[in-house]
Amino acid sequence: MHKTVQNLLDIQKKINSSLDNINANKVPKIIAVSKTFSIDKINPLIEHGHLDFGENKVQEAIDKWTDIKLKNKDINLHLIGGLQTNKVKFAVKIFDYIHSVDSEKLAKKIHDEQEKQSKKIKLFIQVNIGNEEQKSGVNKVSLPNLYSYCKKLNLDVIGLMCIPPQDKSAEYYFKELNSLNKDLGLNELSMGMSADFMDAVKNLATYLRIGSTIFGKRS
Repeated sequence: MHKTVQNLLDIQKKINSSLDNINANKVPKIIAVSKTFSIDKINPLIEHGHLDFGENKVQEAIDKWTDIKLKNKDINLHLIGGLQTNKVKFAVKIFDYIHSVDSEKLAKKIHDEQEKQSKKIKLFIQVNIGNEEQKSGVNKVSLPNLYSYCKKLNLDVIGLMCIPPQDKSAEYYFKELNSLNKDLGLNELSMGMSADFMDAVKNLATYLRIGSTIFGKRS
């Protein structure tokens, strides 16, 4: 068995054994974050039948995944990095999920492109959960307004996403995001990466964005 597949199975086992102690009503999906990894590193997971993959950059996703997605219609491609408005038309074309909606301007652009391409994708609103200046995401105070605006545009917002501050307890922020998600009546939660995914599972994450624990260190 290929190392990446074994790593994925180990993660799934770890998650499943912890779910018994949590009142989770669904098993979280693992997004294998394949950014910067070449397709030969990703192929064993595709052959294993894994369906959810994450990329940070639109152009890299187009180069790597266009042919694969034509052959594998069930693969879900997730944009987990920031999205500039001038890249939206390409993002809507290649991705099935966007995890980084953080402004009305971006929401409107996604809406317009979806109309042009007759395609509807699933969206997460990215929340700047730690109010960090250098991070993307809508602040907590403006979140209800952005969500209302997205609903007005009939966008398919399925949940919230965050990247917690590095120097503090991730669990504290995951708990807060879970609470904000419930307040909006949303069902999905995109949170948790290689270093903190078990804390995210404890706080009912439904999508985990895991890269290095599956693929190994990036060069």
